[in-house]
Amino acid sequence: MAVRASLNSDSDEPAAPIAPLQLESPVGQFLSQILVSHPHLVPAAVEQQLEQLQTDRDSEQKKEEPSASGTDLVLYRRIAEVKANERKKALEEILYALVVQKFMDANVPLIPAIAPSSSDPSGRVDLWPSLDEKLEQLHSPEAYEMIQNHLALILGNRLGDGTSVAQISKLRVGQVYAASVMYGYFLKRVDQRFQLEKTMKVLPNVSDEESNVEQAVGEGTGPTVARDSYESVSSHPEVSSWSGGMSNGGIGHGLKPSRLRTYVMSFDGETLQRYATIRSKEAVSIIEKHTEALFGRPEVVMTPRGTVDSSNDELIKISFGGLKRLVLEAVTFGSFLWDVESYVDSRYHFVMN
Repeated sequence: MAVRASLNSDSDEPAAPIAPLQLESPVGQFLSQILVSHPHLVPAAVEQQLEQLQTDRDSEQKKEEPSASGTDLVLYRRIAEVKANERKKALEEILYALVVQKFMDANVPLIPAIAPSSSDPSGRVDLWPSLDEKLEQLHSPEAYEMIQNHLALILGNRLGDGTSVAQISKLRVGQVYAASVMYGYFLKRVDQRFQLEKTMKVLPNVSDEESNVEQAVGEGTGPTVARDSYESVSSHPEVSSWSGGMSNGGIGHGLKPSRLRTYVMSFDGETLQRYATIRSKEAVSIIEKHTEALFGRPEVVMTPRGTVDSSNDELIKISFGGLKRLVLEAVTFGSFLWDVESYVDSRYHFVMN
């Protein structure tokens, strides 16, 4: 699955896909063409589309239901439901197009759909460039400290090993990717508040002692992620502050003191839960669809005990450097998703979770 590019003027072959997910609605296909031909015009095109969606929604809300009951009323409600679903899909694809455009502005191509490369005899899937420095520059220094801790918890003592190759469950890598997208969304949300309070010089006095941080992490402070498959993203709109203990090194392995991290831990439970929740159903759906487009739809088999049967998991060969790039992209995707969701909501108000 890919965003369809328009044909080159001097070739019958389509241009290379710019994102794993193919946009299907008329609005999404229109924005896909602009992403390929004139990406800098995407914001203006989105403005026009949002105005039209708002007009359509206002018009629908002003209509009165037929006074008669029976077939006419059922038909009326069905038509209204179809139109509402069309607007929802258009909004999802507007969010996605804006995220893709932000990656294009940063000159960081999105990783294509994961599949063994025919050009690599070993069957590795990660022949993409690392671009670690470019991705790092897209986050504040405080946020990147948190991202480094997130990477340390996922990769453990392999964090500095970019060349070694391992066979890993594709489903498991998909879970890590989806959790990292949600982590990036959460991180951008709290970092935005942190940077504002830092600028206004009203930051609370929180301890930067590493031992206190590690103790809190070990006790599960913060939102958690525990998914049997990344298909369940929509039913668990929480994000893992510390990657749910995915690292071979265990909770707390390789963690470094971070002012933003201790700031987050100063939140009360209700505030933390609110910041850890994806606000709109459209954003939740985009995380799920993008991850599925990247890794494919997993065939999840349940055992009689109710656990996931991993015996038939597809294994992929990927270097630890490639896995790091995947996680960095996912965190950045989530960060961008927070930005574009906020932008779209300021012009077309979502129904928030």
